[in-house]
Amino acid sequence: MATKDAPPRWDRKMHQRLARGEAAALGELYDRFASLVHSLAHRVLGDEKAADTVTREVFTHVWEHPESYDPKQGPLRSWVAGVTHRLAVQRLRDSETAALPRGSGAAAEELERKVRRASVAARADFIVHSMPAPLRAALELAYFQRRDYRQTAADLGVTEDEARRRLRLGLQLLATAYDAGAPPGHGGAV
Repeated sequence: MATKDAPPRWDRKMHQRLARGEAAALGELYDRFASLVHSLAHRVLGDEKAADTVTREVFTHVWEHPESYDPKQGPLRSWVAGVTHRLAVQRLRDSETAALPRGSGAAAEELERKVRRASVAARADFIVHSMPAPLRAALELAYFQRRDYRQTAADLGVTEDEARRRLRLGLQLLATAYDAGAPPGHGGAV
C-alpha cells in the first residue's frame, strides 16, 4: 500500500523519464494532459490563440524544468494544472496591463477582479474534470439537465440517499474553487 506522500506510480515514472530528457515521455504527457491544459488556459484567457500559446509554454516549461515538480506536493496532473494557471494568469495580466492607461487605479482593480473570476472559473473547471465520474455524473444531471436528487437517483440507478451523497460531495468539492487559497496545483512550479 502506498503512503500518502508517495505519488502514483505513473507520476513517478513520468517524472524520472522527463528528468532523463526522454522526448517520448513529453509526448505521452502531452497526450494525457493537453486537453486539460488548453481548457484551463482558455477558461482564464477566453481566447483560443492565447490558450494555444500557453499550452505550448506549459509543455516547454515541463520539458525544460522537470525538476520543478515535487512529487511530495501532489500529483503530476495538479502540478501541470498549476503551471498552466500561473502562466495563463500572467499572460492575462500582461495583456490587460499593457492596455491600461497610465495611473488608472480603477482599471487595475477591475483587472484584478477579472483575474480572480478567471482563476475561480479555471479552478472550478479543474475540480469538475478531476472529480470521480460518479460525482461528476450526478452534478451534470442536476445542473445541466435540471434534475432533482430523486430524478438523478433514478437516472443513475442508485438510491436517493446515494444520489444526495454524491451531489453533496460534488458540491463541497466545487465550493473549494471559491477558496482564497492556492489555484489548481501547488506552489513552487514556476
